[in-house]
Amino acid sequence: MSRRGSTALAGDPAAGAVSTGSAPGAADPPIGTARRQLPTAAWALPPVLILAAVFLYPLALVVQQSFSPDSGGTSLQPYTDVFASTAFREALGTTVWLAVGATAGCLVLGFLLALVVAFVPFPGGKAVAKFIDVFLSFPSFLITLALLFVYGTVGMANGVWTDVTGAHSGPFQFLTTPWGVLLAEITYFTPFVMRPLLAAFSQLDTAQLEVASSLGARPARIVRRVILPEALPALAAGGSLVLVMCLNEFGIVLFTGAKGVTTLPMLVYSKAILESDYPAACVVAVVNIAISVGLYGLYRVVSRRVGA
Repeated sequence: MSRRGSTALAGDPAAGAVSTGSAPGAADPPIGTARRQLPTAAWALPPVLILAAVFLYPLALVVQQSFSPDSGGTSLQPYTDVFASTAFREALGTTVWLAVGATAGCLVLGFLLALVVAFVPFPGGKAVAKFIDVFLSFPSFLITLALLFVYGTVGMANGVWTDVTGAHSGPFQFLTTPWGVLLAEITYFTPFVMRPLLAAFSQLDTAQLEVASSLGARPARIVRRVILPEALPALAAGGSLVLVMCLNEFGIVLFTGAKGVTTLPMLVYSKAILESDYPAACVVAVVNIAISVGLYGLYRVVSRRVGA
């Protein structure tokens, strides 16, 4: 190569860039973008496939079965038969009032207990707060069995009563009634309200409480005007979670042995296992899913509008 050519190459930045291959061309950014997007899609695909195989496909089969009567074909007859049955209407009403009653009880009891744990100093307060976290991992039937040992027909309370009075049976027979189911659900689900409340109370500025107290505000007014507004988002979150879980609760109702207490999950069990009426069981399951998803959607809409 001549000296003139080498000088031109040395003085031309573009030529030097081409010779070293360090400068990107005009088509390089799209290629780099495509290379960065491909791994993202590849990593997102396996979870989507697993979700579809484990959840969406069985759910689609349930919906399909609800439109497939035993006579064959595709029809709305299973929905017509289920909606016209007295058992379904009673189960729907029982499910709703138990879920609403348990949610209200959990909100009131959980708020009061969270106030005590967070703001009332007492020995073992931190241990109680940690026990709440452990309590959340307990299965629901375990709490029901504990209540049966205490208040059951042959439980400790009735045993003490019969030993003292000499009666043949004790007065505590409410666990086999809807009120027993309600008590068991409130006992089990109250920590699900307390946990978000304790997290919200830990973020509360204690200076506000000190200022309100120094201005002469009584504890009840401090709770109503300072603590409660800060706790409303946590109450809404915990209450909505408890409501949806109570609508789908099966173990508590089954283990209490409450006669005449049939909820939608219990109706699904009886239709599928005891009566082998799978289309009717799928219809009840679809209704239960629709109610749960509808409540969750309503909660999301309300929470966005109130800014929670």
